[in-house]
Amino acid sequence: MRFDTPVYFQRVQSGEYEGSTGDYGEESIEEEMRYANVTDAGADTLNLVYGEIQQGCKVVRLQRFYGKAFNRLRIGGKLYCVDLSRELRNKQVFIVSEVQ
Repeated sequence: MRFDTPVYFQRVQSGEYEGSTGDYGEESIEEEMRYANVTDAGADTLNLVYGEIQQGCKVVRLQRFYGKAFNRLRIGGKLYCVDLSRELRNKQVFIVSEVQ
C-alpha cells in the first residue's frame, strides 16, 4: 500500500461582515498537505455507508492521525466532504464523497 497521493486538509474561515457595504468579505482557506493512500470505494463499502451506490466516493488512508479541525479535503482539483472517519491503532481512514 503506497501513501503517495497528496491530500490537502482545508480549513475554511468565512469573511467578516462589512457594515458599510452590507456584504461579507472573502473567505480564507488554509491548507495542510499529507500523503495518503487514496482508492475508489468498493460496492460493499458504499452500500454499508450510504445504503446505495454513489459515484465519486473514495477511501483515504493516513499512516498517522490528523488531529486538527478541518472542513473538507482536496484531492487533485476536486473537493470532498468526510462521510465516515475511523481511527485505528496508528492509522486513520476516511470515506469521502465529492462535493458538487
